Amino acid sequence: MKNNARHLMLSALAMLSLAGCGKPPEPSASTPTPASSPGSSPAAAAATPAPQAEEKKLNIFCWSEYIPQDVIDAFSKETGIQVSVENYASNEEMLAKLLAGGGSYDLIQPSEYAIEGLIAENLLVPIDHALIPNLKNIAPEFLNMSFDPGNKYTVPYMAGTVGIVVNTELVKDEITGFNDVFQDKYKKNIVVLDDAREIVTWAMLSQGIPVNDVTDENLEKVKPTVAKWVQLVKVYDSDSPKTALLNGDVALGVVWGGEGALLLNADKKFKWVMPKEGTHLFIDSLAIPKIAKHPTNAQQFMNFILRPDISVKMSDAFPYLNPNAAARPLLTKEQQENPASFPSAEQISKMQTFKDIGGQATKVDELVTSLKAE
Repeated sequence: MKNNARHLMLSALAMLSLAGCGKPPEPSASTPTPASSPGSSPAAAAATPAPQAEEKKLNIFCWSEYIPQDVIDAFSKETGIQVSVENYASNEEMLAKLLAGGGSYDLIQPSEYAIEGLIAENLLVPIDHALIPNLKNIAPEFLNMSFDPGNKYTVPYMAGTVGIVVNTELVKDEITGFNDVFQDKYKKNIVVLDDAREIVTWAMLSQGIPVNDVTDENLEKVKPTVAKWVQLVKVYDSDSPKTALLNGDVALGVVWGGEGALLLNADKKFKWVMPKEGTHLFIDSLAIPKIAKHPTNAQQFMNFILRPDISVKMSDAFPYLNPNAAARPLLTKEQQENPASFPSAEQISKMQTFKDIGGQATKVDELVTSLKAE
C-alpha cells in the first residue's frame, strides 16, 4: 500500500512552489473557505450537496489498495459524480506527478510528513468545515494534529502502524522486536517494507534513538546495523508485503498494520508482534491541491467517506487503524480485536509519527541504497 522514498520530497516541493508562485488564484464560487473548527456543523446523513453545481467529476490520486471500489461506486450512485482514480506508491511519486502536469487531480492522500511540507509551501486549499459536518465522527485524538492544527487543510482517512508478522509454523523462537527478526538464522527468509526511512527508523529505535532525530551522527551510529539487516532480507515490498508471507516465500517480516491484519484474518498460523522498541504511527489524510478543478466535489467525497456506514466498508477491505469513532461500533468483534488494526493504548504511547526531516531524507535514502548494493 505504502512506500516512502523521501529523497525527492524537497526538490518536488520546491518545484511545486515555483510552479505555483506569483499571484494566487482569485477565489471562485466553487473554491472552499475554511471554517473555525472541525465538527462544528450538524451531521449529514448523506453526502453534503454542493452549494453551487460543479462539473460532475472528481479525480482522486491516492495510495494503491486503500479506497474500496464499492465505496467509489456508492458515492457516484448517490451523487451522480463520476470518479476517476489513479494510484501512487509513495508521497514523492504523488508530488512528482503533480509537477508533471497533474492539473486534473482534485483530491490527494498525503501522509503526515508530506502534509507538513505541502502546507508550508502553501500548496493546499483550505477546506470548508461547513461542507464536511461528518468530521465530527473522527476520534478527538486524530484531530488537530501537529502537522495540520485545526484541520484547516486535511481530513483524516486512515492511520496505522508498522509491526512484525511471524509464521509460527516456520519460526519457533519468540519474536519480540526488530533485533529478533534480523538474525542470521532467518537470512533470506524475511520480507520488509521497501522504504529507506522505515528501515533506518527500525535501526534507530533498536538503539533508543527517536525516529525524527536523523542527524549525521545518528546515521553513522546505525549504519552497521542497517548494513547487516539489509543483507538478510529476501523480499522488499511496500505495496503488498503480505504476499510473500501468504505464499510461504518467507517466514517473517516487518509490514504495515493493515497487511498484518489481513494475514491474521487469512490464517491463524500468523502472529502479530508490536516491536518492543516502539514503532512508527502513520496518519494518511485527504487534502485538496491548489490545482484542483472540483474542490467542492472533493469535499462531498470527504464528507461521504466519514459516514459510519461508509467508513466501515473501508475497514472491511483494508483493515488499518480507523480514526472514525462513529464507525467502530459497526465493526465486528473480530475486527475490533485484531491487534494489527487496533493496537492498545499502551502500545500507541510508544509510537512516534514522522516529521519532514529536510535534506537528511536524501542521506537516508543514499545510505540504504548503497548498503543494499553491497
